[in-house]
Amino acid sequence: MDVQAHPDALTELRRLGVPLVPALAVGERAVHGWNPPAYAALLGVAYAPAAKLPPGELAQRLDRILECTQRLVRILPEPLLDWAPPERARPLCDLGYHVFRLALAFVDGMDLGEFPEGWLQERAPGDLRDGAALARYGDLVRARIAGWFEGVAPGEFERVIRVYYGPQSGHDLLERTTWHAAQHLRQLYVLVGRHDVTPLEPLPTDLFEGLPLPESLW
Repeated sequence: MDVQAHPDALTELRRLGVPLVPALAVGERAVHGWNPPAYAALLGVAYAPAAKLPPGELAQRLDRILECTQRLVRILPEPLLDWAPPERARPLCDLGYHVFRLALAFVDGMDLGEFPEGWLQERAPGDLRDGAALARYGDLVRARIAGWFEGVAPGEFERVIRVYYGPQSGHDLLERTTWHAAQHLRQLYVLVGRHDVTPLEPLPTDLFEGLPLPESLW
């Protein structure tokens, strides 16, 4: 359930001891965080997790997703960047910025050992209010991430990070970051299509293969 549309749901989760989403509640029991094995145990169903793509492959996918986002935001007319879709009150400028910021947050989280939710709630700063500026910011983000992956030791992906929705291994956090960025890229393609903006390339669906993307766009 979308807690933005149903604020009473978040109140109920907090009563059960869950401070933030994602979470799953059944009666008086709840599981906090993205934890499919615990969800399955709560529901009493069998669960066999799908194999995750290796970190190197996820890193390449994430970089290509960011590159596609750059190409898309670069061609958006400035008035369109202030438009927010009915599905969520987030202007396209902030959505484009969010894709880059969530990717950078992965590196920040790995460096600091914690990942607060506030990083994902940031809006595009005043100097990033047009498509060209957003794309340039994307260049900086991609360079920072590429440099981090060049120097990372394999064991880093086993390390547990304190993420706002629950403890996550570096590998799990990287997978979530990659499909999170992919999900927003899908949304951007749909949203700009409503305004007759034609992307320079088709949606790169090959980048989504093997990622646990939600079926719904929203």
